[in-house]
Amino acid sequence: MQEEIFTAMQEQYQKGVFTIPTTFYFSVDDIKKTVTLDAESCTVENGKTVAEADCICKTSWEMFSRIWNDGYRPGIMDFMGGAIKSNAPQLLQQLLVAFGK
Repeated sequence: MQEEIFTAMQEQYQKGVFTIPTTFYFSVDDIKKTVTLDAESCTVENGKTVAEADCICKTSWEMFSRIWNDGYRPGIMDFMGGAIKSNAPQLLQQLLVAFGK
């Protein structure tokens, strides 16, 4: 089930939200993925495939699932409390838009 979300990303991507290539590194419990978005496509790779991702997101599968499947929108306390760790929370918001979330 966990891998299915990342597989579905390529099919659900809405072209044009990201106009320049933008990389995301996700560490969701034991799953590590690099997602690259540009004007035309979404690419998902296993592991960390870039030296410096534009956005790093570390969280639990429970939180990731709530956001992706249930429409939960994290607030400042989710970040300040450590439920989600990210160097660029604003890019995470744009990421959700790119997948119609």
